[in-house]
Amino acid sequence: MTDDGKTRCGWGLGDPLYVAYHDREWGVPVHDDRLIFEFLVLEGAQAGLSWLTILKKRDAYRRAFAGFHPEKVARFDARQKAALLDNAGIVRNRMKIESTVGNARVFLKVQEEFGSFDAYAWRFVGGRPIQNAWRTLSEMPAETAESKAMSKDLKQRGFRFVGPTIVYSHMQATGMVNDHLVGCFRHRQVARLR
Repeated sequence: MTDDGKTRCGWGLGDPLYVAYHDREWGVPVHDDRLIFEFLVLEGAQAGLSWLTILKKRDAYRRAFAGFHPEKVARFDARQKAALLDNAGIVRNRMKIESTVGNARVFLKVQEEFGSFDAYAWRFVGGRPIQNAWRTLSEMPAETAESKAMSKDLKQRGFRFVGPTIVYSHMQATGMVNDHLVGCFRHRQVARLR
């Protein structure tokens, strides 16, 4: 229970950025390819770090990576990638920066093949959000059969920083699964969304 009287998932407490992200975005089904790409980039950047670190850098990421428009990021050249290594607003990891640009190129190929990345991604959950009913955070898995299947397919297509745990976090963030705890005020709200 928080000051506003709402019960939230335990991870969504403390920092106002966490609360806002939990209350407004996490678990809401995303069907916009640009936003899906944003979450793919941010989830990959988060590997080995806290999500709060990434949330604090999110605006800088949007500026650094052309508003997460994959067609623009796919055209980044060596000079632009080198400049990103000097950008203190983002995670300055050469492999993560290289993977973002490479992933943008593969993202565009997937869009071309399936008509949208949305159509591609949502196949892994049968086109509808999986509705879970966890009572505690300890029940929540780090990966699932669906995230393993999507991870494997993404890797075969050439994506990087898309292991099953990262992919499951992506599925949670983009509402492919509803992992709000059943006692959380958002669980029922998110369950109504498609």
